[in-house]
Amino acid sequence: MQRLDLQTPDFTSANIARIAELFPNCVTEKKNPDGTLKRAIDFDLLSQELSHDLVEGPQERYRLDWPGKRAALALANEPIRKTLRPNRDESVNFDTTQNLYLEGDNLDALKLLQETYLGQVKMMYIDPPYNTGNDFIYEDDFTAEKEAYQRGVGEKDDEGNRMMDEERWKQNTTSNGRFHSDWLSMIYPRLKLARNLLADDGLIFSSIDDNELSNLMKIMSEVFGDDNFVANFAWEKRTNRENRKTVSYRHDSIVCFRKAKCEAKALYQLPLTERALGDYKNPDNDSRGLWKSDPAHAQAGHGTKSQFYEVIAPNGRIHHLESGRCWVFTESVMKQKIEDKMIYFGKDGNGVPRIKTYLESKDRGLTPETILFSEDASTNEEAKNSLKELFDGIAVFETPKPTQLLSILLRVSTKANDVVLDFFSGSSVTAHAVMQLNADDGGKRRHIMVQLPEPCDEKSEAFKAGYKTIAEIGKERIRRAGKKILEEWQAKQAKEKSKESDLLTPSSEIPVPHSPPDIGFRVLKVDSSNMADVYYQPDELTQDTLALHVDNLKPGRKPEDLLFQVLLDWGVDLALPITEEKIKGRRVFFVDDSGEPAAHPALAACFDTGLDEDFVKILAKRAPLRAVFRDAGYASDAVKINIEQIFKALSPHTELKTL
Repeated sequence: MQRLDLQTPDFTSANIARIAELFPNCVTEKKNPDGTLKRAIDFDLLSQELSHDLVEGPQERYRLDWPGKRAALALANEPIRKTLRPNRDESVNFDTTQNLYLEGDNLDALKLLQETYLGQVKMMYIDPPYNTGNDFIYEDDFTAEKEAYQRGVGEKDDEGNRMMDEERWKQNTTSNGRFHSDWLSMIYPRLKLARNLLADDGLIFSSIDDNELSNLMKIMSEVFGDDNFVANFAWEKRTNRENRKTVSYRHDSIVCFRKAKCEAKALYQLPLTERALGDYKNPDNDSRGLWKSDPAHAQAGHGTKSQFYEVIAPNGRIHHLESGRCWVFTESVMKQKIEDKMIYFGKDGNGVPRIKTYLESKDRGLTPETILFSEDASTNEEAKNSLKELFDGIAVFETPKPTQLLSILLRVSTKANDVVLDFFSGSSVTAHAVMQLNADDGGKRRHIMVQLPEPCDEKSEAFKAGYKTIAEIGKERIRRAGKKILEEWQAKQAKEKSKESDLLTPSSEIPVPHSPPDIGFRVLKVDSSNMADVYYQPDELTQDTLALHVDNLKPGRKPEDLLFQVLLDWGVDLALPITEEKIKGRRVFFVDDSGEPAAHPALAACFDTGLDEDFVKILAKRAPLRAVFRDAGYASDAVKINIEQIFKALSPHTELKTL
């Protein structure tokens, strides 16, 4: 029976395997520090294979580079032996929700999600730390050491003699190149891992200010490709002027890239706003309903010969084209539309011809624009006040993004059943916006939030109110927002039912979706592996320590902890319903979409000890797709040997593994 690997994917080995398929002659071996052999690539031979296109040595090329880049890439590819441990006490509707809250370093979390959500996330929004001159809370191992950085950029020579002013290091401002390198090294591996999780038609949005905008654009172009740039949105984050000596910053940027080119549109249309709907009127009592007028001419450079002519209005007035313009329609089409009264010439009939665009006959949507005005997307100040109101008057977060802003991004990038990920989730505005949008349109979008338990400033209002970390604020926001959204949904539902019994109810009323929004979330915390070191390094086991390692689990780890580590390793959805049964006195977990363990569950797991053949036979009859047991869980060696034969006879399709 195969043993579970219980570590994140080794991307370096996977890349070597891909190169080996193309260039098997470039595969060689090298020794590990412990003397064992591993497969590697002979880069000299590979260079020869690619010599026609290879850019070698110090030759100039177009690229973004900084001290620490190679180490950052290596860290992104390096597997980890960590897991996600469930916390029911901090969760809401743990057994039924489809949403996840991952607490821990997002680099680890992104690695842990690779098997399960590879290519499944439709939309990502991130609000990474801005470069404000402060140190990062994400202190990854790959960040450039001071001495190494100084040698790399010429601030110190090879003997360590200082060549530049030491004060630049003490200031740690944005003029400090090492500070930019730190930021790039922080964001680079996270974007690399995030790309793997995006669906082929998925989009990623990243908020940023001017300090790192140019670097973010370059690094996202490298990770996602220049051709997959969608837009750089300017969000009007404030309406009042700042009291600054130079320029008052009124906007932040939101950079958008897609995973890959596909046939579908990169962005969906937005629903018509109240402001846009106000443009539709019916001054001439047109039987086709409300309409608005659009120009009937376009740039001449886009026209053909048939689009240059004189238009004769119904009252006989002749309209000529302005210089550099052409009509939108050919002459024959224009005449037909005039006859059908689909061209408007103003109230007195003497106006410039304009096309009628009918509300009911067009696709009722607006193409997204690169400027997100505060009127539609709200502001930082309004977001802060809304969050303050949600937390009973306590200002728990200084610079939250508005839910209206996230709602716009969600509407242009997701449909009803899509998965949304935010791996710098902060106050959990993305989760709030997902729940609200689902309540509004009946969608079943799922959210996955990831947040480091970053300590709150002890002088902050949040800390004084009892919130010790940013993660605590984020989780509490989802609880409070979810409760409020559900109450509002229930009130609208009751009102709608009342209207249904009222024959005078206007048919134009839009009904409230009848399915309640999912306001729950499962809290999963990044932690070290549940398995003792001997599980990964059995060769280090000695006779003296053998008795101590009969059980290869770490003390204090619970069966549900083991279950989620198995789900991660097997790539099973972490939000699937989990049911628990007793079979022959043993605790068995069943994981499945239907929530009905009798119907061929996706996974059956039992981590109890003393498993015998009678137990195994009963479980095998349930025909799970996968089954997992502890290596030390069998009543005898005979049971361990016979278990595969029992499953082959009763459930041959079941995949078996052991911890």
